[in-house]
Amino acid sequence: MTGARADAPPTHEFTLDNGLEVLVREDHRAPVAVVMLWYRVGSIDEPPGMTGISHMLEHMLFKDTKHLTPGDYSALVARFGGQSNAFTAYEYTGYYQQYEASRLPLALELEAERMANLRIDPEEFQREIQVVLEERRQRTDDNPNALAWEKFTGILRPGTGYAHPIIGWRREIEQYQPDMAQHWYERWYMPGNATLVIVGDVTLDQVKPQVERFFGQIPARPVPSRPEPRQADIAGERRLNLVLPVQVPTLYMGWNLPSLRTADDPHEFYVLSMLSGVLDGGSSARIERNLVRGQRLAAGAGASYQGLARGDGVFVVSATPNPGVALDDLEAAIEADIRAIAETPPDQTELDRVRAQVLASHVFGQDSLFGQAMELGYLSMLGVDWRLRANMAEALAAVTPEEVSAAARRYLVAQRRAVAHVQPQVQESKVQETEGGQPR
Repeated sequence: MTGARADAPPTHEFTLDNGLEVLVREDHRAPVAVVMLWYRVGSIDEPPGMTGISHMLEHMLFKDTKHLTPGDYSALVARFGGQSNAFTAYEYTGYYQQYEASRLPLALELEAERMANLRIDPEEFQREIQVVLEERRQRTDDNPNALAWEKFTGILRPGTGYAHPIIGWRREIEQYQPDMAQHWYERWYMPGNATLVIVGDVTLDQVKPQVERFFGQIPARPVPSRPEPRQADIAGERRLNLVLPVQVPTLYMGWNLPSLRTADDPHEFYVLSMLSGVLDGGSSARIERNLVRGQRLAAGAGASYQGLARGDGVFVVSATPNPGVALDDLEAAIEADIRAIAETPPDQTELDRVRAQVLASHVFGQDSLFGQAMELGYLSMLGVDWRLRANMAEALAAVTPEEVSAAARRYLVAQRRAVAHVQPQVQESKVQETEGGQPR
C-alpha cells in the first residue's frame, strides 16, 4: 500500500507470513539506504528487578550470534563503509545501519542473524555489565542535571514503567544474570513484534524479495499479551525538593494528560500540540515574551507536549531563573501564563503562527533519510499510522482558540501536576591561612 499524498515520497508497506511488518520509502536523492529494525519492547515493559534489561540486551546484540563473534558485526559494517548503532527508549528498541544502497543485502542479513541467532556468553555478559554501569555513571550519576531529571520523572508518571530510568537502577544492573537477558530476547525478539524500515535509493520490487530471503524463514511466534501502560487515575499533585551539585537552580513542572493513543478523541492531540506552541513556539511565544524578555524572571524556559507514546502523555515546562529570582516566583509566573490562556483564548493569528512553526519543524525533520526512517519506525512502534504527518496541516488548522483555552482549563491543573525545585548545594567557603602573603 502506498501513501495517499501525491507529493510525498513513495512509501510501501507489507507483512511477511511470520508477522514481520515492513515499511519501504523511496528517496532517490542519493545512492544511500538506511535500514532500521525496531522491536516493540522498551523500559515500560520491564518488571521490578529487571529495570534496564532492554538496554542491556541492546548491548548484547553486538556480541555473539550463531555466526558472529564479538567485534564481527562492527568490523563488517566498517569494512563496507557503513555506519551502525542502536537505541533503547521507553516503548521500543531500535537498531540501524546506513550504507551505499548496493549493500542492502548485507544490512538485511546482519539484522536477520541477530533476530534469530543471538547467543549470550556469560563472561561477555559480565564484562558488558561493567560497560553499562560506567555508562550510567557518566550520563546520570555524575551528571547532576540528568540525575535531577531522573528523580523528577520518578514522580511524573507514578505507577507506570515510565517512572524508572531507561538505563535501569544501578542496584538492579549490578544483579543482572545472563538468563534474564536471554529470556527477554526470547520473549520479545520475534518477527511479529518487529518493524523493518528501509529508506533510501531503493524500490519495492528490489527490496521485497531480499526481505523475504533473509527474514522469511525465521519462524513465527506468538507475541505475549501486555496491559496498556496507562495510569489508573489522576495521581494528585506531587512535589519534590532537590539539593544537588547543579550550577544553577531549575524548575520542572509536568502534567499528566492523554496521548494520541489514549485520548478519547484524537483531535485532543492536536489541540494540546497547539497549546504547547502557544506557550513555547519561538520568540513570540508566551513564555519567551513574558518570562524571559518581559519580566526577566527566567534565563531560559521551554514547554513541550509529549503526546506520541504507547501510554498516556505528559506536558512539561522547565525553566532556569535569572540570578536572584526564587523558584517559587518563577513557578507562580508560569502558572499565571497558563491561567491567562485558560481564561482568554489566544487569537487566531497566534494559532496560525504556531501551526506554521510546527509544520516547518516537520519539513526540516524529513530532510534526511535517517530522520524519515526514525519517524516511520517510531510511529509504527506506538501503533500510530505512519501517514500521521500527511494529515497534520489539516488537523492543526481545525483547532480553534476556544479549544486551546479549554484544554488549559481541563488539563493544566494542580491535581494532574508534578513539580520539582532543584537547588544548588551551598558550598562552604574555605578560608586560606596565609603566611607572608602566600598560602600556607
